[in-house]
Amino acid sequence: MPISSQSRSKDTAETSVAQYVLNRLYKLGIKDVFGVVGDYAFPVQDAICADQKMRWIGSCSEFNAAFSADGYARIHGMAAISTTFGVGELSAINGIAGAFAENLPVFHLVGMPSTTVQKEKRLVHHTFGNGEFNHYYTMAQSVVCASAILSPENCVAETERLITTAMRERRPVYMGFPSDLAKMPVINNAKRPLDSPASHASDPAVLEAAVAAITEVVSASKTACILPGVQLSRCGLADKATAVVDASNLPFATMLMDKSVLDETHPNYIGMYDGQLLDQEVTNFVEGCDCVLGIGCLLTDFNSGGFTAKLDNTKGIHITLNSVRVGSACYNDIRMEDVLTELAKRIPHKTVKHPKIKRLVLPTDLDLNGPITVDYLYPRWQQMLRPNDIVFAETGTSSMGLAPAQLPKGATFQNQTLYGSIGWATPASFGAALAVEAAGLGRRTILVTGEGSHQVTAQEVSQFYRFGLKPLIFVINNEGYLIDRLLSQDSETCYNNIPKWRYADLPKVLGCDDWFTARVTTCAELDEAIKTAETCDTGAYIEVVTARYEAPALSNKFHELYAGLR
Repeated sequence: MPISSQSRSKDTAETSVAQYVLNRLYKLGIKDVFGVVGDYAFPVQDAICADQKMRWIGSCSEFNAAFSADGYARIHGMAAISTTFGVGELSAINGIAGAFAENLPVFHLVGMPSTTVQKEKRLVHHTFGNGEFNHYYTMAQSVVCASAILSPENCVAETERLITTAMRERRPVYMGFPSDLAKMPVINNAKRPLDSPASHASDPAVLEAAVAAITEVVSASKTACILPGVQLSRCGLADKATAVVDASNLPFATMLMDKSVLDETHPNYIGMYDGQLLDQEVTNFVEGCDCVLGIGCLLTDFNSGGFTAKLDNTKGIHITLNSVRVGSACYNDIRMEDVLTELAKRIPHKTVKHPKIKRLVLPTDLDLNGPITVDYLYPRWQQMLRPNDIVFAETGTSSMGLAPAQLPKGATFQNQTLYGSIGWATPASFGAALAVEAAGLGRRTILVTGEGSHQVTAQEVSQFYRFGLKPLIFVINNEGYLIDRLLSQDSETCYNNIPKWRYADLPKVLGCDDWFTARVTTCAELDEAIKTAETCDTGAYIEVVTARYEAPALSNKFHELYAGLR
């Protein structure tokens, strides 16, 4: 509901630039701001710490802070990070780029030298010593969808523009705060209400034409299926996509990046599709359909089984955030939400014979006192999952091994299949756990990572304990970068090796004094450790030791595919 100009004036009266932005972020539901202290960012960070509604989350590095914001945004829908000029923002830029690639709105609040310092071209720290101050701002432009340097005069209008763009594009934005301007009171000259970002309405005529085209193609098809994508979860549209599934009765499969965007216990879910590299029955069905309806998915290398997918674009339908493609016809300026709403009303109900989901099964003839194998490990993990769990799997063998596992109702699977930055999963899972705690959702956070990735960001484990969170963490120790051993020409080359750590001792070193920790080398030990972890009232950290080349089937198929291309 619009608010009066009197109310708008009251909201901004004597409110500083920094505080105004924080107030707007809080109204969007952001209660936590990740970051690392820095002197140019003091005015923003002082405002965060003084604000009783907000919470400062001091990360171990800006790199980790950005990935924690990524994880927070996956659960809450958006996140915020505060860094200082130059060294801080450049350390964070990798995580911001990941959020850009993966459609996650992250508000990057960058503290900058004062306008006087910049105007006089002083040679100050965190610069190149040349009196120039726009280098870092320029570097950020490729990994954000909008940016602004805020002042008292432009703060209201630019903040609203950045919020609107971030929500529409589902990508990060850059908000620069010169240290002197950040403390100055806002001058409110905005005409638009301050309580909600502007919405972008679909063009009614284009929407009608797009929905009519989709329903016509689906009606004419003998066999059809749906490939729901990760943009559904980014926009909170899973329920609307499920309504389309229910109305049409069409079966659906998901690709690796998109796993769990719709409930995997739904009777129409048939399993994972990854080109020619996973379940051949699912592949034959999907690729044999007259019509494949994609909703917010991308045919990336890992999603398409190394581009082995054989999908005919002339028969395909693809719904994205702001457009629709039906065969060669494109319909722009329409919102995914509106398309799905109309489709649920008008899409024809079909009866299509389709494959049934295959769950991973624990082997019955395995020696439980023998070494841990992938045939036991991933089915055992599937068995321990509960409804509404949030599972973070590091890109590589961890996510590829868990891909075929069927998740229980409400559980979600988080990975970074597209951007794939090593070390992402550990801080991202912390960010997600914090979002769960802030919202009072009561969901378990489970992290599965390899020891190579873990070494990049392991210090963020300490944050779980610091904020009273109780994750279930598994670190696979197979003596190096297994996914790279499988993809590289010489698997034993030195760059695939890493230092040997005593992983099970890490939680104590990082301050997690009362956590349950274990190092397991047999299937029986793993089973017992999982049972203990699930009953203890602390965080749990389990080092899972496997053979050097104990890899899931999908990883091995990528190995065979890449070997054949050399």
